[in-house]
Amino acid sequence: MNTSLPTPSEPHALDLSIGGMTCASCVGRVERALRKVPGVQDATVNLATESARVQFAAPEGGDAAMDALLRRAVRNAGYEPLTPAASAAREQDESPWAGFTPVAIGLLLSAPLVLPMVGDLFGVHWMLPAWLQFVLATPVQFVLGARFYKAGWHAARALSGNMDLLVAIGTSAGWGLSVWLWLTAHPGHTPHLYFEASAVVVTLVLLGKWLEARAKRQTTAAIRALHGLRPDVAHLLGKGGEVDVPIAEVMVGDRLVVRPGERIPVDGELREGQTQVDESMLTGEPLPVAKEPGGLLTGGSINGEGRIVLEVHAVGAETVLSRIIRLVEDAQAAKAPIQRLVDQVSSVFVPVVLVIALLTLLGWLWAGVGAETALIRAVAVLVIACPCALGLATPAAIMAGTGVAAKHGILIKDAQALELAHKVDTVAFDKTGTLTVGQPRLAVLVVAPGLDEAAVLRDAASLQSGSEHPLARAVVQAARDRALEVPAPDGVRAVPGRGSDGEVQGRSYLLGSLRWMEELGVALGPLAGRARALQDEGATVSALVRRVAQGLELQALMAFGDEPKPGAREALALLRARGIRTVMISGDNRGAALAMAQRLGLDAQDVRAEVLPGDKAAQVVALQQGEAGQSRTVAMVGDGVNDAPALAAADVGMAMGNGTDVAMHAAGITLMRGEPRLVAAALDISHRTVAKIRQNLFWAFAYNVAGIPLAALGYLNPVVAGAAMALSSVSVMTNALLLKRWRM
Repeated sequence: MNTSLPTPSEPHALDLSIGGMTCASCVGRVERALRKVPGVQDATVNLATESARVQFAAPEGGDAAMDALLRRAVRNAGYEPLTPAASAAREQDESPWAGFTPVAIGLLLSAPLVLPMVGDLFGVHWMLPAWLQFVLATPVQFVLGARFYKAGWHAARALSGNMDLLVAIGTSAGWGLSVWLWLTAHPGHTPHLYFEASAVVVTLVLLGKWLEARAKRQTTAAIRALHGLRPDVAHLLGKGGEVDVPIAEVMVGDRLVVRPGERIPVDGELREGQTQVDESMLTGEPLPVAKEPGGLLTGGSINGEGRIVLEVHAVGAETVLSRIIRLVEDAQAAKAPIQRLVDQVSSVFVPVVLVIALLTLLGWLWAGVGAETALIRAVAVLVIACPCALGLATPAAIMAGTGVAAKHGILIKDAQALELAHKVDTVAFDKTGTLTVGQPRLAVLVVAPGLDEAAVLRDAASLQSGSEHPLARAVVQAARDRALEVPAPDGVRAVPGRGSDGEVQGRSYLLGSLRWMEELGVALGPLAGRARALQDEGATVSALVRRVAQGLELQALMAFGDEPKPGAREALALLRARGIRTVMISGDNRGAALAMAQRLGLDAQDVRAEVLPGDKAAQVVALQQGEAGQSRTVAMVGDGVNDAPALAAADVGMAMGNGTDVAMHAAGITLMRGEPRLVAAALDISHRTVAKIRQNLFWAFAYNVAGIPLAALGYLNPVVAGAAMALSSVSVMTNALLLKRWRM
């Protein structure tokens, strides 16, 4: 539990960690319980992070009293309020196989019970003795399945139903009938028992719960990756020199030292030194940003050059990185539309089945058929209503769909994204690294009149040959593309935040930004207009000047730009052909964004330029709200940390596999090859998978709707009911496996 300190202008807030939630109905039940607490204004439960955020008015006993009341409400609702220590211990358990032991035990115990069914297909009788079936099935039913009884009991107390209650009732009916038939059988006669049905259903549902828990742990990986951007220790500059202190002890106004290659610990203002800062982890843009005294520094970015001193402006929750983390946490609310529908239907289905079974028992007793016959027919109703197919309908299709998608480079980690992607009518793309290559290239070289272009490029490449700056690499690569021989430079000196100074074969050059040239008083002359035009187009412009007797003489202008990814234009055209709107969101100036949009075939009204990192999520929300009150289903495609809040806020988040881990963890879908064309493929497999889910749910309910009346009227004995139940599961699995035939 974390407590955020409120201000007088806003309500108090508490964050609670909650254990034991399994589905969307659990979320609703916890929210209702929390909102009933006196003083609570709002409560939002996040299934992905298994936490709740509660806003409340100032209580008489302080926050501690409200904390106790909220925890008591959670416990009374049937769930476990976790302490900070317990919550931290759970987060440290990141093994992908955590919690698989019960599933493995269930598989081992259920396998001998299933083998006789396989033998019957070949006319071989492998039926185990009744006592051995009992020994194998009972631990599965009551030890491994205890969680279903507990969750089902709490659901029943709340006068609601869920899948846990259905599993508990259905499997208990199969187990209880088997025990009854075994104990009442004539000596020497072995009746047909249903231990295998109860054991297999419990095991399969446990497997589904384990897969769901793995997915939940993956959703929180984005938060952990963002926290990893902050260093644990800062170099505090005091009267006695540098002292290493924990980041939690840093206060506003402190002065911190950041060495080359280190991450900037908190937000602040540069006071001493000059440097190039790699902000790509926060902005998504690949070009380092020059920083001079007075410039703002963002925590989580990397200091590229030289020792600098910054003055702290924001710490803790007020930093840009912390706000991004909060945006991801807020946006990652669990939504499961189809599963929510199943839970809603189950809440009605369960009492209906119980009433029908009771009426069946009483009706046949009144008809005078005897207690045993009446009980068998009532149990047949419960067996045919066992939620095996209903429980498999959604996960079977999802597993098949995600499996075939993975083979084609589409990694679907969030079932919710798969369920929602078929509704997408708007796709928003980040520009740099998503629609573009993300590597600057020398796009335009304009030499001064009378100079040889190849010679100028050769000397510029020589001057930049020893630098790791992205723009320097672009110059060297351009020379290589022209097969120019690049001589070794002499006395090259890096000028932080400005450029390079050195000699090439006895000629002295300077290469750097136009701002540096302005400081040096370099006249651009006839190329001034060209420089402004290139900047208006969004290019990054540098100048090469030579030292001569008269001073500094302009040699060339170099404009750097990014290139669209191969197939990006075709991918956007394919989406538009399917009736899907495509939008580009970029932090670049509008000129650069519009220029790239033209190359990609996008209209100007579908371009969102000059968007700050923290505002991308707001742009997604605006697209979701639509125009004229028409809401839209939006997919966001990105690759950088700055895209993480937008990926989480979107109905469907898609991360490029060539991007950052944070973006991929925040997104429900990862495009492993980083190809924009995979976006359309992901939407298509989603559409087909959801179609299979709906078909499976229809057939699962069809078996129940058709079978329950027949069982109640006595036309189905438990053996036939069990076979019908098994057939329903087979049909659901077979229909789901048809997804393996999907091709891009």
